Amino acid sequence: MRWRPMLPRDLDAMAAVADRVHPGFPEDRAVFAERVSLHPQGCHVLELGAPQGGEEAIAGYVLSHPWRWGEPPALNSLLGVLPPDPTTYYVHDLALLPEGRGQGHAGAMVDHLSALAAKGGLDSLSLVAVNDSKGFWRRLGFEDQRSEALARRLASYGPDAAFMTKRVG
Repeated sequence: MRWRPMLPRDLDAMAAVADRVHPGFPEDRAVFAERVSLHPQGCHVLELGAPQGGEEAIAGYVLSHPWRWGEPPALNSLLGVLPPDPTTYYVHDLALLPEGRGQGHAGAMVDHLSALAAKGGLDSLSLVAVNDSKGFWRRLGFEDQRSEALARRLASYGPDAAFMTKRVG
C-alpha cells in the first residue's frame, strides 16, 4: 500500500470509503470535490496493492487544507475559498478501511501533513475527532482543545466530537 495524490477519478472510491468509515457523518460528494479542487496538495488516497479493473483499489484517504485555528467548518459544508490568512493546517478527514489500519499509514500521513503545514508557515495541525477516535489522535500527538465557542462550532459533528491540535515545526 502507498499514499499518492488524489485524482478526480478517485472521488467515487473515496466517497465509498467515507460511507463505510463514517456512516453517521455523511457528506455530499461536492464537499469532497471542493476540498480536492481548493487544495489538491493536501488530498491523498491510500492504494491497496491489488488492481481492480486496471486501477488500484483505495483503502483510505485524507482531505486537508490551510484554515483558521478554532474555526472548524461545519460538517457537510462547502468552503467557497481558503482563507488568505490561515492559522492552522486543518485535517478535514483521514479515513482508513480495516485493511489499511495498524500499519503506520496514518502516522506517515500525519508526518507528511505536518511538513506541509510547516512549509506553509503554519505551526499546527487541527481536526475534529469523531467516532470515538480521540485516543487514536492522542497517540499521534494531538491534544484536546476546549471552549464554549468550540463546543458551538462542533454541534454538527455530534456530542462526542472533540477539536484537537498538534504543534508542528
